Amino acid sequence: MFTTIFSKFNYILLAVIVSVSILIPLSIISGYIFFEPYFIMHIPIDRLIGFVLITGVSIMSGLVVSMNVYRIKALQNNMKKMGSGFLGLTIGASAGACSCGPIGFAVISTFGTVGGIATSFLTNYEIPLRLVALAILGYTYYATTKAISYECKIRNQ
Repeated sequence: MFTTIFSKFNYILLAVIVSVSILIPLSIISGYIFFEPYFIMHIPIDRLIGFVLITGVSIMSGLVVSMNVYRIKALQNNMKKMGSGFLGLTIGASAGACSCGPIGFAVISTFGTVGGIATSFLTNYEIPLRLVALAILGYTYYATTKAISYECKIRNQ
């Protein structure tokens, strides 16, 4: 199924655009990309796992979005079945975006005590939350692949 979808240039392009559009903002928020005093990307050794997980969430999000767009085009008239794919994508991407870089601390700290608790939680559980995001995106990928192959099988009979 993977080769069927990604044999078309449009789906490859969509996957790359989605992946990059998630990776760059998350890298900026997490403090891996800097624009001042000049553009630089720096990944400290102790934060390498976080960057790898952000990259994984970005790539998986691009794959899942492309596959769901393919599925929308294939189903066109039966949109009731589409909810689970985008729900999993949304949950997975938002869980992967929970990094608390300098911007995250500034925004969350404006909420007082609750913001402090949220900051502490997100800082302590950043890697497990991203692993959960990858698991959700992995399940969404699996469910979408299974649904596409099932729906195509029914359509061809």
